Amino acid sequence: MGLPILGDDALTSTTDGFTVRVSLPWIRSLPLSSVSAVRLHLDGEECAVEVPDDDGWWFVQDRLPLCGRRPLAPGAHTVAVAFRLLIPYLPGGPDGPLTLDFAAERRLEVVHDTPWTLAASAFNWTPEVIRAERAATDIAVGIVASGAASVIELEPGQLWRSFPSTPTEEAAALRDRISAAGGRVGIVGASLDEWLSPTRRRDDDERFAFLLPQLQTAHDLGAEGVRLPIGQAGAALLGRLQPVLHELDLTLYEELQGQQTPDSPPVARAIDDIAALADTRVRLLVDTSMLMPALPVTYLAALAPNIPKDLLDRLTDAWLEPVTLDAVVAHLRSGAVPPAAHALYMDLLVRFGRSSVDALRGVLPLVGAFHLKFWDLDDADGRVSQPLRDLGALLREAALGFAGTLCSEWGGHEWLDADPTDLTRAHLALARASL
Repeated sequence: MGLPILGDDALTSTTDGFTVRVSLPWIRSLPLSSVSAVRLHLDGEECAVEVPDDDGWWFVQDRLPLCGRRPLAPGAHTVAVAFRLLIPYLPGGPDGPLTLDFAAERRLEVVHDTPWTLAASAFNWTPEVIRAERAATDIAVGIVASGAASVIELEPGQLWRSFPSTPTEEAAALRDRISAAGGRVGIVGASLDEWLSPTRRRDDDERFAFLLPQLQTAHDLGAEGVRLPIGQAGAALLGRLQPVLHELDLTLYEELQGQQTPDSPPVARAIDDIAALADTRVRLLVDTSMLMPALPVTYLAALAPNIPKDLLDRLTDAWLEPVTLDAVVAHLRSGAVPPAAHALYMDLLVRFGRSSVDALRGVLPLVGAFHLKFWDLDDADGRVSQPLRDLGALLREAALGFAGTLCSEWGGHEWLDADPTDLTRAHLALARASL
């Protein structure tokens, strides 16, 4: 039969060796006792492997893990596997069942086996939500049903007219639909609207009252947490929210992103507030927009008609140099940025960061989740994949047992017209390979 045996991600590096996950080359599930004569070669060398041998079944959608103790170097390896399958319901002759030999060989890249969960943010589908050709809740369910991701982050402000107070039955109904499609909700993007009018700001009680129904909605969705910008809540409100978080089994994540750095005074104060709570129900979420070695190619193309060529060249070739940011600020203050391009230009000062992954070392014990921010998939010079590789290396090196989500989040809606499902699938594939 022509069914595949070794998939693209079949070879996995583990803490004590490797695993080769073998697909069943048959049309239906078979007893594990049907498997025999298993042999595995890595780069031409035969390796001893452990084969599951209990009384269970090899389900047709599952893969059989062949586990070895040999250390595995990063990169590509030639994997050859051979085994025999007994087909218990087909005769192979007058005195026994059919027995078939199978073998496959492929050159495979190592995938690191980690407890990390890759997810996708429904924010990626914002242009589709705004077009309003389908209900926002249908779009959310469709992310899971399409196979783009089984764990999704949701933005209630994009889902229901009743925001910020969503009826329990509506949130529970969406949770059940996502579950029926094979998925679940990870983190919910909460909002804290500080102003009631141009002249009146919410007081502490009103801020708490605005957040409370959003926490309940996250609970009703079956989410594991909610997200706010770092420092927005403040120490007093965090303390007030703590018992609610425990009661609803939620974690509050404060998000660090873009030009923010852990050592800048406002961010450092917020991090100190989180550390002082000593409560795993309040954690940091780091957005990889902090870690941009170069600007997105499609962004530079969109900005090019609105800035002088010398500034464009500087942004293209020297994004990380301090003088580049000085030039960006000077050009803005000169009044030479066309009004129609102001929002796009401000991304340089707010959304695009210039830190290295080393800036995260001191806060890693407080980090519970990451946003893998991307703007396009043009990976010239590794501008998309390198921060992911650096992050993966840091997490493995830190050995802190990080087991949270790493969520794909597309931020280039403003200048890039692309299919969010295809884009997210491709980004998650790149993330798996890079991390």
